[in-house]
Amino acid sequence: MTLTPAFLDELRARTTLSTLVARTVKLQRAGREFRACCPFHNEKSPSFYVNDDKGFYHCFGCGAHGDAIRWMTDHQGLPFMDAVKELAQVAGLDVPAPDKRSAERAERAKGLHEVMADAAAWFTAQLHGQGGGEARALLERRGINAATAATFGLGFARDSRGKLRAALKDYGDALLVEAGLLIQVEDKEPYDRFRGRLMIPIRDPRGRVIAFGGRIIGDGEPKYLNSPETPLFDKGRTLYNLDLAQPAARKSGRVIAVEGYMDVIALAQAGFGEAVAPLGTAMTESQLERLWRMTDVPLLCFDGDSAGQKAAIRAATRAMPMLAPGRSLAFVTLPQGQDPDDLVRAAGPAAFEALVAKAQPLVERLWAHEVAAEPLNTPEQRAGLKRRLSDLAGSIADPGVRDEYHADFRNRFDDMFARKPAPRRAFQPQRPGGRFDKGRGGWKMPDPPATEGTRDVSTGGIDPVLARAVLAGLIRHPTQIARHIEILGSLKLANAALARLFEAVIDVALEDQALDSGRVLTILARSGFDQVASDLLRADSLPFTFTQGHADEAQAMADLNEAIAVMVARPRVDAALMEATLAVQTGFTDEAYTRQIALVHERARLEARLANLMLADEDDETLG
Repeated sequence: MTLTPAFLDELRARTTLSTLVARTVKLQRAGREFRACCPFHNEKSPSFYVNDDKGFYHCFGCGAHGDAIRWMTDHQGLPFMDAVKELAQVAGLDVPAPDKRSAERAERAKGLHEVMADAAAWFTAQLHGQGGGEARALLERRGINAATAATFGLGFARDSRGKLRAALKDYGDALLVEAGLLIQVEDKEPYDRFRGRLMIPIRDPRGRVIAFGGRIIGDGEPKYLNSPETPLFDKGRTLYNLDLAQPAARKSGRVIAVEGYMDVIALAQAGFGEAVAPLGTAMTESQLERLWRMTDVPLLCFDGDSAGQKAAIRAATRAMPMLAPGRSLAFVTLPQGQDPDDLVRAAGPAAFEALVAKAQPLVERLWAHEVAAEPLNTPEQRAGLKRRLSDLAGSIADPGVRDEYHADFRNRFDDMFARKPAPRRAFQPQRPGGRFDKGRGGWKMPDPPATEGTRDVSTGGIDPVLARAVLAGLIRHPTQIARHIEILGSLKLANAALARLFEAVIDVALEDQALDSGRVLTILARSGFDQVASDLLRADSLPFTFTQGHADEAQAMADLNEAIAVMVARPRVDAALMEATLAVQTGFTDEAYTRQIALVHERARLEARLANLMLADEDDETLG
């Protein structure tokens, strides 16, 4: 039986060598490799190493070296074909049947590799020849220098139906058609597939050219044209630049998946040699497995437009069943309308590195996407969110990771909704003329506070738990009421009892600005608010500095100002997010989607600001 090189390469790619060796040898992780005492000779200290990225084992003591097949023959003592059959069974591959055509297929594959190598050389010669001026000008406009073009083997296909066919005529039309270089239509003469295009060779992990991508030079469609699938090229299993990215990824400890060829090339020129790309399709399970062979948490960096973000979510969803302990994804978010090529050319490598450093974990990307998918104002809508999150977590095959995702999603859901009562009754405090009556004491309005509020805050319901904390803070620090008088006077509260107390506190400040906490309580007692006001202060149960009697005064007042800013901003952001989500559902546009995502992030920032104010040793009550 003759096995093709392509079959053996696929068999090796589907076999995790460390898992195979670990069946009989106790391995210890050593960085990105595994080590053990050599099974081929006696030794006391380990000198035998297994490298999954490179797919081989090596002993520095006795020189034993090989791949998965060699391990089965040399260590397990199996004949070559028995070793192949055993590995193929585990990998889910069918071993080719023993027939007379096997040798012919092997020879044809050898011929295909040769014709693809010669085609690549011919395209490169055309780029640097007299007719390649437009292609060279395109590279110059894209900022691709000569060294980078040489590294990636860039070339040029002249706008002709027969130039390549004539140059490679010795191979014959049949082989050129099988290689995807010529197009055969019924009984007509075959003609060149790639015409008037910048040519980008696609290589296998061993660096052999197996296909091409062609970018149009002038106007025309499609902008990018790939080789068809051939005996050498399976686009769903291939990642562009994998051969060059693997050593770079071992050095950097990461791999970055982007959308297209030019993104990979631009990033490599900017110093990010660990970039790869799928080939015009959504990220497949096979491509994800290739990425995980290089690093435990690959980075996905798709374009900042809605199409790119949809592709990122599709990849995230597809990865869920394949997650394992320590194995995940992270997402690099680009500015709206930009791709990696745009960013590094406009802002330089440091700008891209800064985004990579802030990569978003898979769980956060999924959570943000589902929260933004539809309004969450009714119990039914919130139940829908809970169901979607449960389905996502339930798709994970590994039970440990599945349980962790269920728990994480449940905690996020509870933090967002469980302690946030629905608004009950709106309230608008009333004061003489809507302003302080200057006839009572001659007090003048101070300068506007440095908060995120505005003089006319149009809001819906305020979170009553946060309102209680702010009220307690204002009673403890009544001098701060004047700083926020116009903002506080225009707020609406979700709780009727709090609303009445809120109005009373404002009225106390309008009567007399030279107040301390004791006088405020005395005045409130006359209006029947002594019990509720005392309850706010008695237990010190609200976990903020400004609600505590022993806190530093300056810190407490600064935290109170921050809490008021968040209290004012949150309803406005919630209302805007509801409106943006409705706009996405009724008529999807890039602008509406971008605004929706921005508001989701803004709401998360407000929650983080509030969480930063909470005292670490207080957990009696959590603000949601």
